[in-house]
Formats: sequence, structure tokens, C-alpha cells
Amino acid sequence: MTSVWLQRFYYVFGFLALVLLLLVITCAEISIVLCYFQLCNEDYNWWWRAFLTSGSSGLYLFGYSIMYFHSQLEIDGFVPTLMYFTYMAVFSTLFFLVTGTIGFYSCQKFVWAIYAAIKVD
Repeated sequence: MTSVWLQRFYYVFGFLALVLLLLVITCAEISIVLCYFQLCNEDYNWWWRAFLTSGSSGLYLFGYSIMYFHSQLEIDGFVPTLMYFTYMAVFSTLFFLVTGTIGFYSCQKFVWAIYAAIKVD
């Protein structure tokens, strides 16, 4: 967040791409594992849980932005504080939607794969 809010440049875009790949893989794996546990308990309504499982990282991001605001930033005044939390709420919501979508589509592909393997005679 330092590169965004304190006007510092970020040069290591290869590392950023690797972290993005790890984020996508982690969201997919966690959603698939929790969806598998849910299907093992015969609860077949997995759609929203798959979305919310990986999308909850957006809530973590917003919580981290609150901690970052109190520990690193020196923002005084109501309007700059309101702008900061508005921007972070929008960014956290978008992050929630993107990671939730990754989790949903990975679970959908997983469920289709395991149900396609069932042989009914």
C-alpha cells in the first residue's frame, strides 16, 4: 500500500505477477477443498459458499487497510480520511468480487469434473 498511498514507485512487476498467480491458485484450491468437504456432507448448495470463501479475502484487505491507516499513514482531517476509506472500500469490494469469481468458477469446474466421472449403470 506504500506505493499507492505514499507516491513511491513499484519496480518489481515480475514478482507482482508471481504473487498474482499464487493468489489465483490459492483462491481456487481453498474453494475446491471447502467445496469438497461440503459435498461430502451431502450439502449440494455450494454456489454461494464457493464465492464467499475466496471472496472473504476482500474483507481481510479492508481490515488491513484500517490497520495500515492507523499505523503508517498520517492523515488528518475528515475529508482525506473519508476519501481513503472510500477508495479502500471500493478496492476491497472489487477484490472481493474478483477473488470470489475465481473461487466460484474453479468450484464449478471441479464439480462438473467429479460428476462427469460418475458411471451410472
